[in-house]
Amino acid sequence: MTDLLNLKYVYASVIYSIIGIVILTISFIIIEKITPQNIYKEIVEKGNTAIAIIAAAFILAIAIIISAAIHG
Repeated sequence: MTDLLNLKYVYASVIYSIIGIVILTISFIIIEKITPQNIYKEIVEKGNTAIAIIAAAFILAIAIIISAAIHG
């Protein structure tokens, strides 16, 4: 039972989660700078569904890559 609740695994999960979120945020900021339009403005103010789908797909793709890299 102590192996299942070992704190080093909990700490490792939290640290890897934080690293993953930071990498995802940085990569989204880079994509935001590369694209000619402001993604937030296009989605929220103009209601551009196509860009919302592309942004969601990008976030999912980067999240899968980060989780695969962390999991090994």
